[in-house]
Amino acid sequence: SGLGLAQVLHRLVLAAYEKMIGLDLDDLSADGGITKAPCDGEAAGPSPVDRRKQGLKRSVATDGEGVPVGLAAAGANRHDSKLLEPTLESVNDQVGPVLPENPTIHLDSAYNGKPCAQVLEKHGLVGEIAVKGVKAPIQVGRRWVVERTHSWMNGYGELRRCFQRTTQTVEFYLYLAAAFVTVRCLIQQARNRYRWETRPEVRRLK
Repeated sequence: SGLGLAQVLHRLVLAAYEKMIGLDLDDLSADGGITKAPCDGEAAGPSPVDRRKQGLKRSVATDGEGVPVGLAAAGANRHDSKLLEPTLESVNDQVGPVLPENPTIHLDSAYNGKPCAQVLEKHGLVGEIAVKGVKAPIQVGRRWVVERTHSWMNGYGELRRCFQRTTQTVEFYLYLAAAFVTVRCLIQQARNRYRWETRPEVRRLK
């Protein structure tokens, strides 16, 4: 299927990044983001931040440098914490079940609670979770990288404004965008370590 192809492509570019640069899996980050889904569909739901218009919630997990390593999608009304389990399962699928011993995952205060604690324990992760009531700039920690990755993924029109109606098609574009973002991260890191004839000279890649 198309989704399977996108997942394989993402897995391949992650493997290339791991071989050439090395994924930082000691410090993961995860967060959800909401985008518009005006055509409704299986993965859409009323957005709590857009007058209950139809929207898409995507959950992304990244390594310590912001490389997307896990993905999940649901309606915009789905709470971030409910997507933590499928996002971490995606991490296992895409980079393999062998993570460093007791890696840390950085999360915002939406993940505070017993259900998320049980998910983290199941996956052998140590949660560094923001405290409710404390402003983000004070305790953002290493969580900012996943927010930057969300911004990178919003650069792709199919994610910024989703017109797809089936969950499988939505996830196809999620994995495809994650593969593109991973390739960009690879080029950015590799050009400081390797030399090749077509190596880009500008800092900002298009």
